[in-house]
Amino acid sequence: MSGLPLDFSLLVDGLKAEREQGITIDVAYRYFGTPRRKFIIADAPGHEQYTRNMATAASACDLAVLLVDARLGVARQTRRHAFIASLLGIRHLVVAVNKMDLVGWDRDVFERIREEFTGFAARLESPDVTFLPLSALTGENVVRKGGSAPWYQGPPLLEHLETVHVASDRNLVDLRLPVQSVLRGPDGSRASAGTIASGIVRVGDEVTVLPSLLTSRVTRILGPSGDLAEAFAPMAVAVSLEDEVDVGRGDVLSHPGNLPSLSRDVEAMLVWMDGRPLERGRPYQLRIGTSTSGATVSALRYGIDVTTLRRVPADSLGPNEIGRAALTLTRAVPHDPYARNRSMGALVLEDPADHRILAAGMVLATQPALRETRPAGPRRSSLVSPAERERLLGQRPVTVWLTGLAASGKSSIAFGLERRLVDGGHTASVLDGTALRHGISQDLGFGPDDRTSAVLRAAEVARILNDAGLVAIVALVSPLAADRQLARDVVGAARFVEVHCAASLAACEARDADEVYARARRGELGPFPGVTSPYEPPDSPDLRLPTGEIGLEEAIDRVVRVLERRGDLSPAR
Repeated sequence: MSGLPLDFSLLVDGLKAEREQGITIDVAYRYFGTPRRKFIIADAPGHEQYTRNMATAASACDLAVLLVDARLGVARQTRRHAFIASLLGIRHLVVAVNKMDLVGWDRDVFERIREEFTGFAARLESPDVTFLPLSALTGENVVRKGGSAPWYQGPPLLEHLETVHVASDRNLVDLRLPVQSVLRGPDGSRASAGTIASGIVRVGDEVTVLPSLLTSRVTRILGPSGDLAEAFAPMAVAVSLEDEVDVGRGDVLSHPGNLPSLSRDVEAMLVWMDGRPLERGRPYQLRIGTSTSGATVSALRYGIDVTTLRRVPADSLGPNEIGRAALTLTRAVPHDPYARNRSMGALVLEDPADHRILAAGMVLATQPALRETRPAGPRRSSLVSPAERERLLGQRPVTVWLTGLAASGKSSIAFGLERRLVDGGHTASVLDGTALRHGISQDLGFGPDDRTSAVLRAAEVARILNDAGLVAIVALVSPLAADRQLARDVVGAARFVEVHCAASLAACEARDADEVYARARRGELGPFPGVTSPYEPPDSPDLRLPTGEIGLEEAIDRVVRVLERRGDLSPAR
């Protein structure tokens, strides 16, 4: 027996059926550690029939290793697994190109696979993708580097796993403490016990209880080893409050200025697991954190072809199928978008009769584009007519929408244009993307849905400024053409001027004083247009500014000339 090759699959294929068929069916967990880190490996099945098993395994992971056979390239199941991993909020992907020894460690083979997967991954929300050539059979580039691929300058797989930066993935901003139970002490005192889903809580903090919206102050935090001055995710604690407020299982403690959504309407991406297909209008039971509610699927927006990422029409979902649905709950349940908070954004749908799990889901930020209708142009209820405002201000209202990559000059042009217009006797105001992120859009992340919401909010404010007769100047990356069209619809096409700050990616990185591009490439930021997510340049903007080639004053001059030609800087006759 000693002369036979070692079958490594026996390490994780524990079921008899797995060994007989040579496939992975169930999830196998294995634990190991190195001097740097401790690891839990979840070996997930690849076959489409076991998509739900793969989703279950991936839901608690920080990093996914996608094995690609060097001989076969990027397979259908590789795309499916990458999409599900991204959907489940896994920010770090390792594409391990295995069996490189069988293709002679040919660099061209590796580069073709890298190029093919990179094109696919541009549409995912996983900002950190690493490519690594290896041979699991010989062990090269698994634990130690070998000499077969001198062209590969990166670390072996284990070293990468030991050093990948995951600390910033944890949400320590939004306090969410789902209450699991209420403990009563011998003196009659009460404490709300649970595992902190995100954020930090300190003694003396003011907290709000949802869904009641009652407010109190933290007087004591008790952990497994005694009293604590502060606690953070994912610690299990019991929190005592200053007031005798009503708190029970399913409630959530949050900071008053940073509350989760509290709504009976939830948009979610569902992975259907049951043999009986999804039915609209059928009563289900929903669980988010420790909260429960009755629920129905009020609309099935679309299904997802997980190999192409294309949306497909769907009337229902069958086993292992994925789709976007609108859920209507029987009571408001606190929740966050999954991309921002896994614990408060993960849901399951159960059969209310036997509590069998039917589907797992991820709460999505509400996508305004899904609304059936959008008002276009000014909505007038004022006793002051637009013509009166134009005569009073000596200008016609317009929104100048500056789009472009980060560091392409949008904000500099916006504030410079505002100064130029005010000096010329006009009234203008800037809506800067960074400032909006600290104000009306502070609850949003950077995924596609959140960016759509950010664009809509900016457009709504711009419309209000236009209705008041002002010139609105919006400086927002707004990377997707569909989102910019949404903004145009909200503001009204007649008073929307799209300006593309068309600096190249290299020029933007060169002037990036805040080093956001470097951070994005290290995987420290969310989906980042131009690096880890797409930026779609306008096909036919009202003005294209080569901001990597012209100066600030020239750029402002060109915008002003466009407004003058349109007649926006003079009142209507």
